[in-house]
Amino acid sequence: MITNPNVKLNLGLNILRKREDGFHDLETLFVPYFGIHDTLEIVVGDDYSRTSAALFAKYASDMIAQGISEDGRLMITIARAEGVDWDPLKDLTAKAYYILAEDFKLPPVKIFLEKTSPVGSGLGGGSADAAFALKMLNELCELGLSEEQLAGYASRLGSDCALFIYNRPMIGEGRGEILTEYPIDLSAYDLQVLTPEGVAVSTKEAYAGIRPHLPEVPLRDALARPVEEWAQVLVNDFEESVFANHPELAAIKRSLYDSGAVYASMSGSGSALFAIYRK
Repeated sequence: MITNPNVKLNLGLNILRKREDGFHDLETLFVPYFGIHDTLEIVVGDDYSRTSAALFAKYASDMIAQGISEDGRLMITIARAEGVDWDPLKDLTAKAYYILAEDFKLPPVKIFLEKTSPVGSGLGGGSADAAFALKMLNELCELGLSEEQLAGYASRLGSDCALFIYNRPMIGEGRGEILTEYPIDLSAYDLQVLTPEGVAVSTKEAYAGIRPHLPEVPLRDALARPVEEWAQVLVNDFEESVFANHPELAAIKRSLYDSGAVYASMSGSGSALFAIYRK
């Protein structure tokens, strides 16, 4: 089975308060974006893979990482043009297999991931990979899990993972795992996403400079205004600290407004930025 895990954008991101568990309460509107995606294949047992040969033909050996679990039940192959600087067996797709294997007798599987979405960009590519892996394993192994049950597993893997189970616009609250469907129509606008080369912002770095506070305009009130007014009321709280450390990102945002965008923002904790233009 092959899928294309897409990324997401954040329309507004308010960091409200720090919690006793060390996380932060937030509010944001997650919007799936299909213009950037990875390619994920999962095969059961010795089933034929349609992507493995293509990956080895397309990528040099130093761009590919492989891992096999100690019990031999999971093999994972990850290809990335910039190289893979993490343990494949600790990739979120592998963790998706492990978390389901705690409750179900899963067959041995092979995972092939072509990682083309940028890492450290605030687009949630890793979370998408994990959520899609859960959905694929549910179907391949005939587990019969509902969306709500899959979302429960996903939220244990990452705060924004559950969004990709549903993969439609949703308000995220709590750590981001409390989701409420929020229909939004942007059909009158064009969307442009920029992922500056060579700039990655870790979640740890982004949160290091954050100052939790209640927004002047609550998220839902801001979203209810015309898109042309969002620049004044729809805020990503990470921008203040991230832009201080990466002024080139602030310059890109200014350039987006100079090019005619009616709204521009950093997505998540950075470093990707996006702009909305009236058609």
